[in-house]
Amino acid sequence: MKENSTIKERVLHPLENATRMAAQAGTNDALPETLDDRILTALHAADEKKARELVVLDLRGIATFTDYFVIASGSNQRQVQAIADEVSERLKQGGTRAARIEGYRTAEWVLLDYGDFVVHVFEDKARSFYDLERLWREGGRIDLPADLTAAGSSSLRKES
Repeated sequence: MKENSTIKERVLHPLENATRMAAQAGTNDALPETLDDRILTALHAADEKKARELVVLDLRGIATFTDYFVIASGSNQRQVQAIADEVSERLKQGGTRAARIEGYRTAEWVLLDYGDFVVHVFEDKARSFYDLERLWREGGRIDLPADLTAAGSSSLRKES
């Protein structure tokens, strides 16, 4: 039973648990804070569909319903749907399905809920209106490289 909970914890919180496991093993090596591969997949998928203003907010210290927000913008409803489709499809191919998807039909704000992270794809006007970055400003903003595909996933690090 304990083994199953350890596996579940590693899946839900890979960074925190990797650090804890290293500490329990007696190593002093501090693991760099990097993003979960599923979040990286979502970012790369959005980037491939020309999403703009990609942002990741770390909500672990301030929210109980999720750990991260991934926020992206599209210039029109068709692009917003294309970004949401690509994110959903790429994560599904990796074995992760959204618990729910909201707003797809109107495509002003599409929400893809993956439990420990939520992807928000906005049309430009809706993003300005709802301004999640301001509402959740207490969450740490993850520093992302300008070119996600060239930088590679290992270079995504949390801002100090």
